[in-house]
Amino acid sequence: MEQFTALVAGANGLIGNELVQLLLVHPSYASVHILVRQKISLVHPKLHQHIVNYDTLKLEQLQPDHVFCCLGTTIAKAGSKEAFVKVDKEYPLKLAKVIIDQGVSSFAIVTAGGANATSSIFYNKVKGEVEQGLQQLRFKHLGIFRPSMLLGKRSEKRSIEKMGQRVMVFLDFLIPKRYKAIQASRVARSMLIFALNSPAGVSIYESDVMNIEIK
Repeated sequence: MEQFTALVAGANGLIGNELVQLLLVHPSYASVHILVRQKISLVHPKLHQHIVNYDTLKLEQLQPDHVFCCLGTTIAKAGSKEAFVKVDKEYPLKLAKVIIDQGVSSFAIVTAGGANATSSIFYNKVKGEVEQGLQQLRFKHLGIFRPSMLLGKRSEKRSIEKMGQRVMVFLDFLIPKRYKAIQASRVARSMLIFALNSPAGVSIYESDVMNIEIK
């Protein structure tokens, strides 16, 4: 069986954490590298932690086969729109440029449902702009994952998001498939499947596709 090396940015987030757990137990991955601001408590023979500063990002020649970007925050947590743009747009693009210069061909990123660079909604516009920037880099395999409201247990408290989750679960039968809430574990699993079966070019996955049971 061919074995791969994975690199994950945003490993301590809701989707990133789920993804790392999947990668560590999957027989197709020999090693999993994660980029963190400070070391996390997770320990595993396959796991390698790298402390980085995204403002001055420099990476050793890790030569990963598959790169997963799960970086993301909220405007409230970031503190300003400018800080939000830095985390959700500038950092992913900076990572992508560093990685593609190292010859990496497979890149998967989590953006958001409704992402559109021409949107009048600030959040959607930023998410669309990062997608646009990544497509201009021309990765051989680029996977864009656009989840709707995420379900799962976060390490941090987001009271408004928690309320939104309850409403979407309660009204699930009324919500179109593309906009239904989705488990973070489902998004992580979809990213893993993409990496192992990467179609050429740009592939975009909305929540309705990721919510389909994949064997």
